Amino acid sequence: MKIISPTNHGYIDYVTVALFLAAPTVIGLTGIAGVIAYALAGIHLTMTLVTDFPLGIAKLIPFSVHGWVERAVGPALVLLPFLRSFQTPAREFYIVIGIVIILVGVFTDYERN
Repeated sequence: MKIISPTNHGYIDYVTVALFLAAPTVIGLTGIAGVIAYALAGIHLTMTLVTDFPLGIAKLIPFSVHGWVERAVGPALVLLPFLRSFQTPAREFYIVIGIVIILVGVFTDYERN
């Protein structure tokens, strides 16, 4: 059941950007874990801004492609702490945000726009 509309997905994307930006300071992500959070904030913001959906600005990337990117990113974020041997709090942050991205992807209607 696809209960997240493209508009609501856009709001979730902007909140996700804010979470990536805030995580290094708020929960103490240091070193590579912090750098990755800042990089992901920039990448996620750019992707959101150029997606063809109600909250995108440039509308260059189809919303369905945006969905496929997130379908890859979610699982990658869950695996990241194990590949980089992250400790708490980075491990928990990346696992949780990865699971959230997976769930948002499962419940988003990427075909509606």
